Amino acid sequence: MPLRRQIPRVAEPAGAGVPASLCIFRLSAIGDTTHVLPILRTVQRRWPDTAITWVVGRTEAGLVGDIPDVTFRVLDKREGIRRCRARLRAEETGRVHDVILQMQSSLRASLIATSLRGHRRIGFDRARAVNGQWLFTSERIAARSREHVLDAYFGFLERAGLAARELAWGIPLPDDALAFAARELPADRPLLAISACSSLRLHNYRDWPAERYVAVADHAAARGFRVVLTGGPSARERAYADAIVAGARVRPVDLVGQTSLKQLAAVLARCAGLIGPDSGPVHIASALDVPVIGLYATSNPQRTGPYRHREFVVDRYPDAVRRFLGREPDTLRWGTRVRHPRAMELITVADVCERIDRLAV
Repeated sequence: MPLRRQIPRVAEPAGAGVPASLCIFRLSAIGDTTHVLPILRTVQRRWPDTAITWVVGRTEAGLVGDIPDVTFRVLDKREGIRRCRARLRAEETGRVHDVILQMQSSLRASLIATSLRGHRRIGFDRARAVNGQWLFTSERIAARSREHVLDAYFGFLERAGLAARELAWGIPLPDDALAFAARELPADRPLLAISACSSLRLHNYRDWPAERYVAVADHAAARGFRVVLTGGPSARERAYADAIVAGARVRPVDLVGQTSLKQLAAVLARCAGLIGPDSGPVHIASALDVPVIGLYATSNPQRTGPYRHREFVVDRYPDAVRRFLGREPDTLRWGTRVRHPRAMELITVADVCERIDRLAV
């Protein structure tokens, strides 16, 4: 049977206008989840009577799953495609959405999304509908080149009929998370967070050398900041934290492996800034309007950098492209990464210290 015939189809409803129901399909990852928030907030503010469903990953739901007036369908990708489809089909029995925003283009996500029923199923334009996503959707967003991921997501709303943009994130911070941050963080000086490692599944090519973090931690302490280390419980993140604590002249507050996503957000909300590579914490901080000293050499910050306060980003991506790919950045496919273990070394301690100095003013 042709693939397109396997996708549930529902006849287009008569008339046009504000949809009665809208489903956002974006399972992962943390950074992309934060990019969905302004799309969600725009719908809530401009189409307040539209019922919203969000199909989201279990980990990501730990950050956004308590947003009011949204029906969350939480899936654990580790259960596999078949179980996720069955779970979603059972939870969505009898429901037909006016619009489905299919904002994830992996094949696994596309297969899971076939369990949803809707009148309109909007996906990426053909150039960005990788892994055959265009086979699973009935409409496409406008084809645009060289835009930030968040701006691309707004293309889904435009296709759905809503051209407005509300740049609001509104991550809820529960009282227990705020209490954790207040208890763990000293209040004697401004706080500067370091989230040293990227996601494990992205290997190590985004990680900056630990000894350089030691140097910038010392510089931050000399400029009056109390350094806070954040991160997950992996052995690699623990090793980075141990190296920074051992080498720093002033002992940082070490919260690596000790926070939930909500606690991490509450910690970052108390900080004057965050230093880190392209990763989830960078985008959580940006969503909270915390300046990010983003360390970018392997990915293009114009596409995946923190959306706000981009003036603090250290951008060595063009240098990395020239040195390790032998190309000019504008000749590459948008989103090309530099997967070279030496790429992050192009970012110098002086680059980061200069941004710290600007934060300290």
